[in-house]
Amino acid sequence: QVQLVESGGGLVQAGGSLRLSCVASGRTLTMGWFRQAPGKEREFVSAIRWTSSSTYYADAVKGRFTISRDNAKNTVYLQMNSLKPEDTAVYYCAGAGRYIWYLEVKGYDYWGQGTQVTVSS
Repeated sequence: QVQLVESGGGLVQAGGSLRLSCVASGRTLTMGWFRQAPGKEREFVSAIRWTSSSTYYADAVKGRFTISRDNAKNTVYLQMNSLKPEDTAVYYCAGAGRYIWYLEVKGYDYWGQGTQVTVSS
């Protein structure tokens, strides 16, 4: 079983930046980030393929967030720039041991406990 640990969340002013990290205890072929605000469904943010390095982004974060990975360290990062109050949520790292459809929550095998991101005006 792969364990995922997120870090890097915190409180930031609108327009600021945060960098989230997710360390996996084993190799995964698909890794992604999701977020969930109170009263909302968990939504897709970004994903990356381990082999092809293909990346994917939700429309709401395109141009502001960048996902990257270090395969040797089994680590994925999410650089978040130009943060907005609507980005406030708990951010979850997710992983899968195969090439799944990255948009679907149910397709992921492993989940971290989440890290809180709060953006104030």
